[in-house]
Amino acid sequence: MSAVLTPESAPSAVQDALSARPIQPFDVLDECHRDVVRHLHDMHQLLDHLRRVGHDERAQQMARRIFDFFMTTAREHHLDEERHVFPALLRSGDDLLTQQTLRLQQDHGWIEEDWQEIAPQFEAIAAGYNWFNLEQLEQIVPVFHALYRDHIALEESLIYPEARSRISRWDLQGMGREMSQRRRSGKPNKT
Repeated sequence: MSAVLTPESAPSAVQDALSARPIQPFDVLDECHRDVVRHLHDMHQLLDHLRRVGHDERAQQMARRIFDFFMTTAREHHLDEERHVFPALLRSGDDLLTQQTLRLQQDHGWIEEDWQEIAPQFEAIAAGYNWFNLEQLEQIVPVFHALYRDHIALEESLIYPEARSRISRWDLQGMGREMSQRRRSGKPNKT
């Protein structure tokens, strides 16, 4: 009997992109942005579901997917940017690029801080506990969403195009290898 592939059991598009050879790092980064947008949308869908239907098995599954994504893939994505994309821009000598890159690094801190505030509630929903605070989530999720969307917009409009033009083919290959190896090992590479 073959297993049925459901959205919950399907690997993320980022993982699919990483398994393909050769890896194109900016394709993976772009795909992760699309995954972030989908998961942000899912957060709103979950809140709506909790408000209309309540805390049921579907809510638990939605919360688990959201929690797992932002605990792993989203954090790996930020590590990729900090390690491989931002350094070339900070060394560029271009004041605008430096300023915007520093802003994105600060955004990573704000995104992580916001996530740390709401993560326990998504984890509680996923585990079937009822101690989450829906009103609080309804206030902070739009803020988290807006911060992430603005962050992605700046990366896609300025930072990624500039980085693509500044990172050599050789460095892109190394970037792809490191991203792939780190994800396969399941832990950050401390190089």
